[in-house]
Amino acid sequence: MRTALVIGTGLIGTSVALALAQRGVVVHLEDHDPEQARTAAALGAGTDEAPEKPVDLAVVAAPPAHVAAVLADAMRRGVARGYLDVASVKGGPRRELEALGLDLSGYIGTHPMSGREKSGPLAATGDLFEGRPWVLTPTRDTDTEVLNLALELVSHCRAVPVVMDADAHDRAVALVSHMPHLVSSMVAARLENAEEAAVRLCGQGIRDVTRIAASDPRMWIDILSANPGPVADLLTDVAADLDETVRALRALQSADEAKRHEGAGGIEDVLRRGNAGQVRVPGKHGAAPRAYEVVAVLIDDQPGQLARIFADAGRAGVNIEDVRIEHATGQQAGLVQLMVEPKSAPVLSAALRERGWAIRQ
Repeated sequence: MRTALVIGTGLIGTSVALALAQRGVVVHLEDHDPEQARTAAALGAGTDEAPEKPVDLAVVAAPPAHVAAVLADAMRRGVARGYLDVASVKGGPRRELEALGLDLSGYIGTHPMSGREKSGPLAATGDLFEGRPWVLTPTRDTDTEVLNLALELVSHCRAVPVVMDADAHDRAVALVSHMPHLVSSMVAARLENAEEAAVRLCGQGIRDVTRIAASDPRMWIDILSANPGPVADLLTDVAADLDETVRALRALQSADEAKRHEGAGGIEDVLRRGNAGQVRVPGKHGAAPRAYEVVAVLIDDQPGQLARIFADAGRAGVNIEDVRIEHATGQQAGLVQLMVEPKSAPVLSAALRERGWAIRQ
């Protein structure tokens, strides 16, 4: 691939363009808002000048509701040898294109499984997709050349290609992305009118659950409008679980010992099913999840503290597999949780104590 046209210069489109430009591809940028395309160009994502001849690949980074129309326009203009989109829903746009009577041999639907809570070109980064799954949904009609161009794009973005059926993809993202986003938003909505004294008690658990609720509502309306059925089906199941959980909690309030026992069993059931589901979430680099031990270190909220901890861990020969930070309420301090291999935990704890760090047992 020598040339590309990215249509839509928001977070995903600009991130794709940055990755391609960094690999030496000549990238042209197009957006319904010319100012946004100029911003992306200023960031080094390419040029906002139109290509003089058809490019090798056109990447459509429009919201799902507009993908088919934008793709159809690009195909009719003949702007590229191959076309793909990066929308988070795949079945609907393809059916819309088929209804328009377009030749889809030169098109493939794709979806990079990566993003941020922020949107727009200024939030873009060339390494946004590194190590992340990138779904490709070819059909029997897809030209081999177009599939190869898509695979080359994924390689340039340092993502991991995953081939799926379009409708299976839509059911999957409803489960792992769209439904969780709505549940996160519903939990966060409970905080809107909560008492300030209660909100000040927020810890890492509520931050983890509500983090994705910070995303742009307009973007999510577009996404959910393109995949409402599978999401509604999943939320129906969640609602049933909620009803059962509420009944179990009410039973725990009962003066009747048998009802309390029944209620405890209901709560234990949902918690155990949660345990069983959570362990299926892929671990580091998409591999099977592994059990790590936590070394908790108290730190001051000052520049250079994390760098010192990581450097001291490196000197001890310990690899930090993951890290979390829990900030203390009302204090300029925090608790850094370092996840390491179980055999490395005592080594790291001893090394950090030796260097003056306060270890929380």
